[in-house]
Amino acid sequence: MRINKTFLYGTATAATLALTATACGGSGSGGSASGGAWDKNATVNIGSLYEPQNLDNTAGGGQGVTEALNGNVYEGLFKLTDEGKVEKLLAEDYKVGDDGLTYTFTLRDGVKFHSGKQLTSQDVKYSLEKVIADDSQSARKSNLAVIKDIATPDARTVKVTLSKKSISFVYNLSYVWVINSQAKNLKTTEDGTGPYTLAKWTRGSALSLDRFPGYWGDAANNKRVVFHYYKDATALNNALLTNAVDVVTSEQSPDALDQFKNNQNYKVTDGNSTTKLLLAFNDKAKPFTDVKVRQAVSSAIDDKKLLESVWGGYGKLIGSMVPPSDPWYEDLTKVNAYDPARAKTLLAEAGYGKGFSFTLDTPNYDPHPTAATFIKSELAKVGITVRINTITPDEWYTKVYKNHDFTATLQEHVNDRDLVWYGNPDFYWGYDDKQVTQWVEQAEEASTTAEQTELLKKVNRKTAEDAASDWLYLYPQIVVASSKLSGYPVNGLNSQFHAYDIKKKG
Repeated sequence: MRINKTFLYGTATAATLALTATACGGSGSGGSASGGAWDKNATVNIGSLYEPQNLDNTAGGGQGVTEALNGNVYEGLFKLTDEGKVEKLLAEDYKVGDDGLTYTFTLRDGVKFHSGKQLTSQDVKYSLEKVIADDSQSARKSNLAVIKDIATPDARTVKVTLSKKSISFVYNLSYVWVINSQAKNLKTTEDGTGPYTLAKWTRGSALSLDRFPGYWGDAANNKRVVFHYYKDATALNNALLTNAVDVVTSEQSPDALDQFKNNQNYKVTDGNSTTKLLLAFNDKAKPFTDVKVRQAVSSAIDDKKLLESVWGGYGKLIGSMVPPSDPWYEDLTKVNAYDPARAKTLLAEAGYGKGFSFTLDTPNYDPHPTAATFIKSELAKVGITVRINTITPDEWYTKVYKNHDFTATLQEHVNDRDLVWYGNPDFYWGYDDKQVTQWVEQAEEASTTAEQTELLKKVNRKTAEDAASDWLYLYPQIVVASSKLSGYPVNGLNSQFHAYDIKKKG
């Protein structure tokens, strides 16, 4: 799986986005199917490499639980579309107090959970409190720590008071699932308000969702969706070729694309990705406490060659944590760019003229082992010895993310607008710059998006110059689907895959 725990799904400081009322029917932009009739009772088979670890997004469910359940089974007060816009969903309306600290939400009327219980303000209060609880692993936990009080004046009203202004508050709420406050065993069951209910989850194989007849909004365009889980890209592609699945959520084998591009039975779409592959240093562990060492390592690795070897002609080089789709993007690929001679000079200046050795903790799923081997070879050219320690996603969570027991690691960060992690000295990579932290805090309390953007551009440049991490490349987002399908999402923003707009020809 592309990033192994829900907690890393980019805690984002976001610009205030256009908010428009909407029902669930969204704007999936997959190719339109031609010929034949649309089958409203179709089963859509979805191929994925990212099986959930459990079904609770506050308990480390991973990328797979977001992909399968977000927007399909669970909904929030707001919805993040495949184009990155925030729209009202379970919130019919909301108002912000003059001081910017009080948000009053009015819930939609007539919304029911899959169990039949009516949605009330108490459920929203419970869901928010679950996200910010001490044991929560939610990506929104730190962002929503600004919540000071949650009041429920009546069944359809939720009043949230913040401890300080948060220009990203509404955006962050689009990541919070509203669940039945009385529900139990959410790691294996569900009780959401979405257009699908959980039919069956067979671990290691498939997870199926059925259209919910009591859904408050527009009914899903298909009767059932089944997420089929595969161990590798080859098996996933074979499933598509043999019609075992209708669509692959994220193609991981560019070498296999020609067989689909040259076949009229399939459509290949190259969408916009926000996924960054990082060589993350522990900035609190020697030798990476020294900025010159981090800069040297970054300059010693030929990112372009790595991207070409893994993705062929797909993907983009990225010189920072910020992809082109973020408002505060600037092309910083020339900062600490590939230059082995500079790398050797920096190492000598840092007192490591004869090099050094370190252990690279490497997740055991693609493309990490390949990237680790490439990095080892590149760094050997400047005198640095890399010991590769391959670990499972669960080991990564405990060793790296939780205990900070590492020197360097490989990891993917999926979300848009997640630059702000560098303003948190307690985050797993330990980058600690007081000016950066201050800029991030000021950006979050900004009165305008222009002010926020200017501050985060400063953060972007400073972290890039400091080589806080080495941002190896930006993933492509390639979706391959049967030509019988239309309406599927193509950008895979933050790993979500809204299935309710998908139409399938009979």
